[in-house]
Amino acid sequence: MAVDVLEHFTVRCTNLERTRDFYSEVIGLRVGPRPDFDFAGYWLYLGEQPVVHLVLESERKDGRAPRSASAKPAETGALDHIAFRGRDLEATRALLRARGLEFAECAVPGKPLFQIFVRDPDGVLIELNFRGEVYA
Repeated sequence: MAVDVLEHFTVRCTNLERTRDFYSEVIGLRVGPRPDFDFAGYWLYLGEQPVVHLVLESERKDGRAPRSASAKPAETGALDHIAFRGRDLEATRALLRARGLEFAECAVPGKPLFQIFVRDPDGVLIELNFRGEVYA
């Protein structure tokens, strides 16, 4: 078996709107169409691809418990982080500061790559990579 594209990842949220706003307003994804599933959620698009799926941790229209009812939001299991390529480092820093979000930064030694790390509202670590020049 071989794969050629990462389709999407799913985040279990404690507050759908708060997490939707993070991925759309901070990360820059677009909220788009989603099938009429029997549980609440959003699909967020990068171009034409719905790359982030959000599902509400505690609610399903059919009354069944979510798959991981015992999981706490910040426990992401073996998942360490999810990375996106960023644009406009200074604007990103300004946006994160304006929203009061804590973040860490690092320049990758010897590479034209600068990284920002920020957590989404449910504790998932997001890496933003800024390529093209060595940043100080």
